[in-house]
Amino acid sequence: MKLARGLVIGIAVASGGLAALLAYRMASRPPVETLVQAPVAEPQQKQNAVEVLVTRRDIPVGTTVSKDDMVWEPWPEGSQTDAYITKSSRPTAIEELAGSVARTAFLNGEPVREARLMKAERGFMSVILTPGMRAIAIEVRAVGTAGGFILPSDHVDVILTRAAPKTATGQSQGDPFVTETLLTNIKVLAIDQQISENKGEAAVVAKNTATLEVSPKQSEMIAQAQQLGTLSLVLRPLRDAAIPEAVADTQDQGGPVTVVRYGVSTRVTPH
Repeated sequence: MKLARGLVIGIAVASGGLAALLAYRMASRPPVETLVQAPVAEPQQKQNAVEVLVTRRDIPVGTTVSKDDMVWEPWPEGSQTDAYITKSSRPTAIEELAGSVARTAFLNGEPVREARLMKAERGFMSVILTPGMRAIAIEVRAVGTAGGFILPSDHVDVILTRAAPKTATGQSQGDPFVTETLLTNIKVLAIDQQISENKGEAAVVAKNTATLEVSPKQSEMIAQAQQLGTLSLVLRPLRDAAIPEAVADTQDQGGPVTVVRYGVSTRVTPH
């Protein structure tokens, strides 16, 4: 009887000690930290963005721009230039610029710059012409345009091939034909009715005319040269257009033209 009572008391004491030990460990455990995720702040650029007028598609040169071709897009503040059109300064710019003609090509998403647009009620050729310059068309064949690979906006040399001057007796001096470079570094405005590159395709054999951008004096030289012989175009490297010396060559320079009347040849320099 005494043994059983002692056993019960021992179990009770052991249970109490175990409970006390567990309570002590629970009390000494460090508190669990509660993590609260703070809201993520928007990037500073988005908070300070301005709306800039950009194109919604590729716009070739000479294309009339419509309202659907332009849209306002967020632009990081401080990264835009004075040439960009912002909604805060010109909220009605889309309506104002609709109907303008693109003087140069625009890429999709490119900021619209008003200097590259022009209002025009006439044809686009007068719009894309550089002020002070003239447009003149010459008859060409694919073999006379670098095998048909001359495209609008390329720069070319104009070569005249004509009959060699004859002596007073009617005999040719040397070769029956002579060739000379008439003009250099001339910009091509159009090949027939094509005024921009069409997905990288070159001009084909069916093209019959090339429209060139020339000065008034150069237009006189070309008109005269077309009566003397055949004109050919020689393609120049694209980087030549940026060379100041080559660009200066397009203004009022060009060698004299030989005019043959009644067997007598005369060198004429347009003034």
